[in-house]
Amino acid sequence: MTSARDFEKRVLPHLHAAFNLARWLVHDDHVAEDMVQDAYLRAYRYFASLREGDARPWLLGIVRNNCFTWLEEQRLTPGQVELDDELIDTLKAPEHGQGMDPGAILDQEQTRKRVDDAIRALAPPFREVVVLRELEGMSYAEIAQIAAIPIGTVMSRLSRARSELKGALAGLWRNQ
Repeated sequence: MTSARDFEKRVLPHLHAAFNLARWLVHDDHVAEDMVQDAYLRAYRYFASLREGDARPWLLGIVRNNCFTWLEEQRLTPGQVELDDELIDTLKAPEHGQGMDPGAILDQEQTRKRVDDAIRALAPPFREVVVLRELEGMSYAEIAQIAAIPIGTVMSRLSRARSELKGALAGLWRNQ
């Protein structure tokens, strides 16, 4: 039987990656926290099934499944409206830009928002591979394991996602 210490050593270091993936898939920090918490409970319960190897793809697969289940449930209950926490956050004074030119801060925030919006606009299967590859630095094989799809499908989804992002962000840096 595996110990809690083994679980902490192998699975807990991937908490940030788990939250990052969940946040990008469900678009809500609080829901993402719930998805990750549930994923960690499941991971702990089934930790014995994890063989030798990297726990990160295994854990992110659980997070992914939780998120897609939640998204499907939300699709079946229309009429709910979300409060835009990001909009509220942008109205607050930026803590990270102290000492910068206010115009540069605004440009930086607008660029970040446009890139975030472009990623959010991707269909979930495309958004998932972009987040795992570009933001989490995972290999094609790890993404294939997490998403339970062939590596060729990972590559084609990533190619299509990058193409959509390129189109959505066309002219972003030319205009600055």
